[in-house]
Amino acid sequence: MIDKKVVIFKVVNGEYSIDVNYVISIEKEENITPVPQLPAFVRGLTKVREELIPVIDLQSVLYNRLTEQSVHNKLIVVRTSDMSFAVIVNDAKEILDIKEEHFKNVGIAAYQKTEYITNVINLENRLILMLDPTILLDSLEGVKDIKEFMKNQPA
Repeated sequence: MIDKKVVIFKVVNGEYSIDVNYVISIEKEENITPVPQLPAFVRGLTKVREELIPVIDLQSVLYNRLTEQSVHNKLIVVRTSDMSFAVIVNDAKEILDIKEEHFKNVGIAAYQKTEYITNVINLENRLILMLDPTILLDSLEGVKDIKEFMKNQPA
């Protein structure tokens, strides 16, 4: 592993990160249109830079409870090889360069329900869980149908 630049964000009381190479932008939580019959973790759709994308409630995925609306909430817009989507987080305000020696593989990725947690960033007074958005997306029930739907939308 080499040094990485990551976006740090909060969900409940935990700190999480995503490699900056996946991140398109960080937006305010606004203009989310609910869509009936989607899984509970999908809050709806939003338009970012003229692209219609699904919005995933990361607190719902990680802790099985919905994120309450707040002026501090942010949407982290992410692009994987399959699709673009946004995750709602409680706050996102840091981009850090992390040296290779701070990444620790702790084996929780081997547990099927948390395989999207790929590393722990071990800083002096902080432990930050590193998420892989591709694995996260693939681990969610019903996302395959959403991917197909989004691929068939006109550009």
